[in-house]
Amino acid sequence: MFQFLTKLDYLLRETLLGLRRGGWMNWAAISTVTVLLFLFGVSLQASWQLEGLLNQFGSQLEVSVYLDTGVQAETLKSIVAAMPGVADTQTVSKEAAWSALVQDLGVSDINGATKQLDGNPLVDQLKVKARSSQDVPLVAQRLAKVEGVDEVQYVDEAVQRVGQLNRGLSWVSFTVTTLLTLTAIAVITTTIRLIVMARKREIEVMQLVGATAIWIYLPFILQGITFGVVGAVLSWGLISSIQHFLNNLLSQQPEFVQFLANGVQISPLRVILLPLILLSFGSSVGILGSLFAVRRIAVK
Repeated sequence: MFQFLTKLDYLLRETLLGLRRGGWMNWAAISTVTVLLFLFGVSLQASWQLEGLLNQFGSQLEVSVYLDTGVQAETLKSIVAAMPGVADTQTVSKEAAWSALVQDLGVSDINGATKQLDGNPLVDQLKVKARSSQDVPLVAQRLAKVEGVDEVQYVDEAVQRVGQLNRGLSWVSFTVTTLLTLTAIAVITTTIRLIVMARKREIEVMQLVGATAIWIYLPFILQGITFGVVGAVLSWGLISSIQHFLNNLLSQQPEFVQFLANGVQISPLRVILLPLILLSFGSSVGILGSLFAVRRIAVK
């Protein structure tokens, strides 16, 4: 146990010594990783939020089913409710629909309006909610094939636009993340190489006394991990601050905006998962950068 603590103390001291010798290059590496992880975290969170918004639209978007004349909605409700992708089914009788329409038109004499049109001109309806936005078109197609259904209507343009935005954001995020990842690795590699070269004589002495390559270069790898971890913490702090500000801003907006805000809320599991992903990604970038630097020096 004592030997382990001694080795750990040595690694920590050597890592801190290397970081002090890095100077402003340390901040260049950390800032690059912070920008990378911030943009990556924002894009990942935005992707999750758009996914939630799609599901929100899918759960709120109703498919209106107009039945043939004489067909009652109650007779088809059980059939429709059993269809795959259907979350909820509500019936609207032609009497209830006619009463609501007359009230919307501002007509006070319902009986007079009915007699003037030789009876109720409307038909029974079904209001069907899909389980998700992706299920809406499929549910509509199945409903159109049901016997007794005259017409099926739904508005899918908003869902399609949000889906296209999500796919476009994914491609842009992938491209930007790839470029910034390569940049971060290059900056970390350069920083670690400078630190290694500054301690070249110490490394040569350690090699002469029989120290292994792993023991010599492990502190430099820990320095790279430190860059990644610090960058992840800073980026998570920025993302959390922006998210908190937006939540406060949206809470003061009209009801429709609040409806959208509820749709973009991510689950508690993903709230915990995001910083873990940032830490893992940042540490991986730091390890890769330090390994490239150590490998180039070690093979010389």
